[in-house]
Amino acid sequence: MQHFWTTARHTTLAALTAASMALGSASAESVLRIVPHADLKNLDPIWTTAYITRNHGYMVYDTLFAQDEKLNVHPQMVGKHTVSDDGLVYTFTLRDGLKWHDGDPVKAEDCVASILRWGQRDGMGQKLMDFTKEVKAVDDMTFTITLNEPYGLVLDSLGKISSNTPFMMKKEYAEIDAFEQVTEVVGSGPFRFAKDEWVPGSKVVYLKNEDYVARSEPASGAAGGKVVNFDRVEWIYIPDPATAMNALINGEVDFWETPAVDMVPLLEQNGNVELAVVDPLGTQGWLRPNHLHPPFDNPKARRALLYAVNQATYLQAIVGDPKLYKECAAYFICGTPNESNVSVEALQSHDPEKARQLLAEAGYKGEKIILMQSTDIPLLNNAALVTAQVLRDIGMDVEVQAMDWSTLTSRRAEMKKPADGGWNIFHTYATGADATSPIANIGVSGGGVEKAWFGWPTDEETEMLRDRFAREADSMKKKAIIDELQARLFDHLVPYVNYGQWFQPVAWRKGLKGVLVSPVPFFWNISKDAG
Repeated sequence: MQHFWTTARHTTLAALTAASMALGSASAESVLRIVPHADLKNLDPIWTTAYITRNHGYMVYDTLFAQDEKLNVHPQMVGKHTVSDDGLVYTFTLRDGLKWHDGDPVKAEDCVASILRWGQRDGMGQKLMDFTKEVKAVDDMTFTITLNEPYGLVLDSLGKISSNTPFMMKKEYAEIDAFEQVTEVVGSGPFRFAKDEWVPGSKVVYLKNEDYVARSEPASGAAGGKVVNFDRVEWIYIPDPATAMNALINGEVDFWETPAVDMVPLLEQNGNVELAVVDPLGTQGWLRPNHLHPPFDNPKARRALLYAVNQATYLQAIVGDPKLYKECAAYFICGTPNESNVSVEALQSHDPEKARQLLAEAGYKGEKIILMQSTDIPLLNNAALVTAQVLRDIGMDVEVQAMDWSTLTSRRAEMKKPADGGWNIFHTYATGADATSPIANIGVSGGGVEKAWFGWPTDEETEMLRDRFAREADSMKKKAIIDELQARLFDHLVPYVNYGQWFQPVAWRKGLKGVLVSPVPFFWNISKDAG
């Protein structure tokens, strides 16, 4: 079905608003309308790391712990917790009043099943499971995690803020194979998913969960009280940036999650719009090769990408404004304690001739390269266009296959040969919260087809270094491990090529209050002036 905003670049949302009212939507004062960064097609935030599905997860699910705006961890669904003197047994008791959206109480057995499922897919979860002997329900309200040896990242893992977020699911859904999607949405979070109003490619509707009991603490990041001030939140998918901008300026939507950077100057001039960067760590670009198939199964071909990429070219193409980006070769985010300058020379040199030499040494003989292009996310679309030319400049035969982001996030899970429906390379990005350490950053995992992220890098030495980092308590020794690991990533594994770091502004209508500082857009705590 073709929706009306695809027919003209500057169409407004008046027709959509009228249709929504006709279908019985709540009054405008109790509806918050959002333009999300992508279309929602996949509903399971454990099965995929896609940020649109993570954002959906935060609407409908809750977490045991949560990070505030400074990334400190606080209890969320947990009421109290203790640690045994030997550091091996963590005991968690749920807080009162937790209910699933179907009315059933949240039980400890639900949390046990959810932790175990999440622990199969997430990088921090996998490491936590490596240290875990048993996760067990004691009674309806209490469960324990028993470790094989002390591990200092238990609460940090359970409280991580971004993909894969350890959302709690009802036991019957959490017991579904972690490599299959959960398609029924029964959460315990502040919103209910209105599945009968969901129109993929158009609109997602969430209803206030009247049974949700918010914590008493002030909201901060993903932590604290999730107080909902609207009867409905509607995600209105508008892939055309000019249409989205006009909808915001005209007051037909309230919040635009990722305004196109070339439209920021126009938005800054509008007196009814506010702009802000609410994620202080920024975002890191990932050019992700497929390690399973030629040519990028060869480390020399992957290193060729490092010499081919010029971060300045990418950042100019996808961001444009130097105030909103910086060149940064570090794998673990510039401006954080884990920033390292070890072995960054290949990425900083921009040497296409060296890239061509490495490709030849890798045995590349002009085979077709399948580059997946996400056309509905402008910065990823532009990054793909840059990469297509970059690869052609070093002698590669590139076929660009265009698709929307939701299709790409399904396609990237395919391990088939590129000629049979698989792929060679695609672009994505990670928030600073997702990339700031070797444990949080699933992109650097060398765990192969069983544990690594899409692209499936395999390297025992990388995993050994990540294990050492997880066990080490001394900050100076941890820094030395970071340097050693980054050298391995640049000199051999090349799990992805970092094409730059940037700071994405968000935009909302003046009169909207309570937008939280966070790498994730949250729609509790927000209120709107009347009129």
